[in-house]
Amino acid sequence: MKSKKSIRIPVVLAFLAGAAIPTGLIWNPGHWNWAEQMMSGLQGHAVAEGEAEGTQLWTCGMHPQVIQDHPGICPICNMNLTPLKESPASTVSEKPKEKKIKYWVAPMDPNYISDKPGKSPMGMDLVPVYEEEEPAATGVHVDPNFIQNFAVRTTEAQKGSIPILIRTIGTLDYNQKNIVSVNTKFEGWIEKANVNYIGESVKRGDVLFEIYSPPLVTTQQEYLATLNYLEKLRSKGDGEAVARAESLLEATRERLHYWDITDDQIEELKGRKTPMRTLKILSPASGIIIEKMGDSLEGTKLIPGMNVFKIADLSNVWVEIEVFEHQIQYLKLGQKAEITLDAFPGSRWTGKIIYLNPRLNQKTRTLTAYVEIGNSDRKLRPEMYANVEIRVPAVSGAVKIPSEAILRTGERNVVVVEKDKGFFEPREVTLGAEGEGYSQVTGGLREGETVVVSSQFLIDSESNLKEAISKLLAARKKESENPPAPEHTH
Repeated sequence: MKSKKSIRIPVVLAFLAGAAIPTGLIWNPGHWNWAEQMMSGLQGHAVAEGEAEGTQLWTCGMHPQVIQDHPGICPICNMNLTPLKESPASTVSEKPKEKKIKYWVAPMDPNYISDKPGKSPMGMDLVPVYEEEEPAATGVHVDPNFIQNFAVRTTEAQKGSIPILIRTIGTLDYNQKNIVSVNTKFEGWIEKANVNYIGESVKRGDVLFEIYSPPLVTTQQEYLATLNYLEKLRSKGDGEAVARAESLLEATRERLHYWDITDDQIEELKGRKTPMRTLKILSPASGIIIEKMGDSLEGTKLIPGMNVFKIADLSNVWVEIEVFEHQIQYLKLGQKAEITLDAFPGSRWTGKIIYLNPRLNQKTRTLTAYVEIGNSDRKLRPEMYANVEIRVPAVSGAVKIPSEAILRTGERNVVVVEKDKGFFEPREVTLGAEGEGYSQVTGGLREGETVVVSSQFLIDSESNLKEAISKLLAARKKESENPPAPEHTH
């Protein structure tokens, strides 16, 4: 009987233990904290043991509780493990100096900061940022690896001349001073047209058309009658009457001159002794016909002042150009300009500025100017496109830097100055003339200072971020030190 009882007691205890272990695992009142503590203790022991033995350990950047003695992949997030930095032997024995937390920041959004721990808008734990010893000067320290990876280039501000080159495009046009209008100062009808189409070349003295005009015929008759009367008086020897006749003849001759009748035509009339029914109208200049009145000229009635033709001389032409508002200060009358055309590769023409429009184009904010160039070979034709370069005397003795080193925000111009090795300071500068890839600095930078030429926007962004964080923390500190007064209730 006693032996049976001794057997039952161990069986009952084994049954109770078997039922308690699964119940504890399911209930788990400590929420697995005991397991994590046990694992962290084992991991801490592994780290200490690894450091003592001098072996390399590997961990996950997102889950530092994962530690291995060989490279691999994090079992939680599948990220590549990164090597842990080995600490000197002294750090194992000595107690590390505690760092003071400056603020907390979201790991995925550095713009979200807080003065206390918590969660980011994305639900991630905020990461502490510790205070570091910073120099009194404003700026930002840049890691040497960043400088190498992003190919940060620097150069010194130097003194020198800045040649200013204005490049623009233009359109060839007629020389407005060499355009002549052909019209008559008397009424008549065109009976024969010798020039009939636009673009036809004419020379000075060529017959353009023949016109019949009753007033012109009458004036010819008066001239011939006065000439005949004068010859009769000269044969009689009446000096006073001869003088009056000569005066009358000269007045009639001047009237023909006023109607653009040439001396040769008057001499021809004098030799014919009879008036000409039609009179030939001659070209007053050489050039090409650029305008013509109507499709058909023969039989057209003309009234005084009516333009029949417009003739343009192409011995020199104009180039109409547009210059931006900030370049107007460099333009002067008489400045030389170099012109090239796509129609004639390799050829260059030299001209000079002869006109600057006194009014700015309100829509394009540009100024219209005209450049005059010679065209003795008649190769240049109106409406051609031209590339124009205007070189302005250089600005001498200027502190200059490459234009690509300037960060332009619209309101200010900023350069990133390297004050020390790896220490950079964004600085606002005042600019002057620009040309040939260089900009003149009139304020904010001295000769010999080093500026960043490439990737400077990344350094400036980092500096602005630190400045914004400092201002935000300062404002929060001020609010905590001076809380708002409680509202009075009645």
